[in-house]
Amino acid sequence: MSRKKRKNNTINNLYHTPIVEIFTKHPYQYFNYKQIAAKLQVHGKEERQLIAKTIEQLLIANMLVRGNRGKYKLNPIHVEADASNIISGRLSMKQTGKAYLIVEGGEMDDVFISANNTAHALNGDIVKVHLFPARRGKRPEGRVIEIVKRHKINFVGTIKLAKNISFFIPDDISMPMDVLIPNENLHNAKNGQKVVIRIIEWHENALNPFGEVIQILGYPGDNEVEMLSILIDQTFYNTFSKEVEKEAAQISECILEKDILNRKDFRQTFTITIDPADAKDFDDAISYKVLENNLFEVGIHIADVSYYVKPNSLIEKEAYNRATSVYLVDRTIPMLPERLSNGICSLSPHEDKLCFSAVFVLDEQAKTHKQWFGKTIINSNKRFNYEEVQEIIESKKGEYAQEILSLDKLAKALRKKRFEKGSINFHSEEVKFILNEKAKPIGVYVKENTDSHQLIEDFMLLANRKVAELIGKVSANKEAKAFVYRIHDQPLEEKINKFNEFIQKLGYNLQLNSRKHMVDSMNALFEQIEGKGEQNLIEQLAIRTMQRAIYSTQNIGHYGLAFKHYTHFTSPIRRYPDLMVHRLLERYLAGKPSVDKEELIIKCKHATEMEQRATEAERNSIKYKQAEYLSDKIGHTFDGLISGVSKWGIWVELKESKCEGMVSVKTLTDDFYYIDEDNYRYIGQHSGKIIRLGDHVSVKVSKVDLAKKQIDFVFVNNSEHR
Repeated sequence: MSRKKRKNNTINNLYHTPIVEIFTKHPYQYFNYKQIAAKLQVHGKEERQLIAKTIEQLLIANMLVRGNRGKYKLNPIHVEADASNIISGRLSMKQTGKAYLIVEGGEMDDVFISANNTAHALNGDIVKVHLFPARRGKRPEGRVIEIVKRHKINFVGTIKLAKNISFFIPDDISMPMDVLIPNENLHNAKNGQKVVIRIIEWHENALNPFGEVIQILGYPGDNEVEMLSILIDQTFYNTFSKEVEKEAAQISECILEKDILNRKDFRQTFTITIDPADAKDFDDAISYKVLENNLFEVGIHIADVSYYVKPNSLIEKEAYNRATSVYLVDRTIPMLPERLSNGICSLSPHEDKLCFSAVFVLDEQAKTHKQWFGKTIINSNKRFNYEEVQEIIESKKGEYAQEILSLDKLAKALRKKRFEKGSINFHSEEVKFILNEKAKPIGVYVKENTDSHQLIEDFMLLANRKVAELIGKVSANKEAKAFVYRIHDQPLEEKINKFNEFIQKLGYNLQLNSRKHMVDSMNALFEQIEGKGEQNLIEQLAIRTMQRAIYSTQNIGHYGLAFKHYTHFTSPIRRYPDLMVHRLLERYLAGKPSVDKEELIIKCKHATEMEQRATEAERNSIKYKQAEYLSDKIGHTFDGLISGVSKWGIWVELKESKCEGMVSVKTLTDDFYYIDEDNYRYIGQHSGKIIRLGDHVSVKVSKVDLAKKQIDFVFVNNSEHR
């Protein structure tokens, strides 16, 4: 093929989509090639001829029809077909302004949407998209025709004052444009301050919208300002309205005789809570009793939030809107007012508390012989933290050692059976900070997942699974009642194959010929990489390879846990779906008919979305605190591991603090380095020196940008690796 032909083909391909877009946008209008060229702002003779040629090709392909005087329009058959080719999904927008439509369920590839076809939709918006005619071998493309639901109404960012009109620069980098703020809409905001704005006007053909300042947060770098920014950016607020607080204040903390009618009394049964040392809300407790014939009664007792939070109350509406508590590094934003979350509902020791319980009779192998679900009253003997229980497990002595050791043995039996049935042992490091009185981080450590944590986890999993089975496990000729499940779909084949290709380059492999082989090899992989440089990256990629767990009325099981039935029942103080499950379970235990499924579907979608927002807020607070931790350590040297390789540079995770930053390629001055993306490494052109994923390195902190939550490193003696 000649160089000229190759060039013409390239230009022709580039013009194909824009031309189709114009005709699709105006399906009943005729255009000649000059008018199309004008719309594309093409003026060169050769390029205009190529546009004419492309139009002729579309005519031959039956995409267009010819009119008078050399004009064309979209073929009516495509107008009809196209009108039905509308799909909905969530928009994922890039910093450049281009976007991708993420279709729920992954039933089709992401749809590409060019920057001029987003119709003022923004990142996270639910939109309807009109698909363009498919092109063989190409990603599906389309344009936004309707914004169904805005992801955000208010936006957080920084004000830059100007003479006649000011600029709002959003914190969210996925918002590709500034917002113009008329000076009369500043409402006393000062230059450089962080503010909250709302968009008040956005002309159809205008790139920038107009906005209004609705809240002044303060100046960047202040801890309170930054934490509020993170919360508000994800639509969470750190306070409750006066009306909600007033309603909470009117709820009595006294338990009367009428409150405990028809409840099983567990106040004389040994009961404990096990929580983090700094926990203020205790929403679950475990009771233990030795029975005859080597059997044990274990009760999982959950705070009876539904008894106090009534449907249609102000507290209920607020709980639904929030849907979850948010755990930032330096604070908890509760779903319920503190009077309920830390007081009335919390299972404090030596106090009578109302619960909704799942009670099991187990043998030494943790096989369930009997089960019971219902309302109870308890009185916890002691509040333990995880460290105290772990010490008892390891030393085999201490207060209530016999009971705790027996519970630990049963939990380990439950765990063993779960993994034998195909549960995936996902690992994920949780970073914790030591803060001073001003909430500044003075230390960082990785939270251990000990036997004491797993003891609680395994009994909570048992309760959640058994509650879901009770409702969802019905005979073949019956339909299960409408319920809220926590589901986890199997991974997409394409994603798991890509993940396997990635780890194969690092010397690992998954067996993908069956689910059992895949799970066994995945669990073996997690053991193999422990303590190695690539551990965190592989663990994070493994999690991202899997589908997200969501709330749904459609039970498809939980792939990661290998449970056919699973729900969330054990944390109604901090999760709204658990509160929904409590109400549904109470209703169905009373023999009442099924509720309307459609309402549950809406609530499940909302809860899933808010959970994802909370996760993003928590992740951003960690990033900020990591940057803040290193902000006074410019010039300090640390040991790290190369955790990622990109065209912009090399990601390094510090060994002790787990803070992650980037070494820019520009700082590698001892050679010219080029990237070998397929093998996750940089190679020195002259020296042949290799810098690869997993290498042990020393880095110096060169720059910290708190506003962007970014950390820059430079290599120290980058001639030595491993």
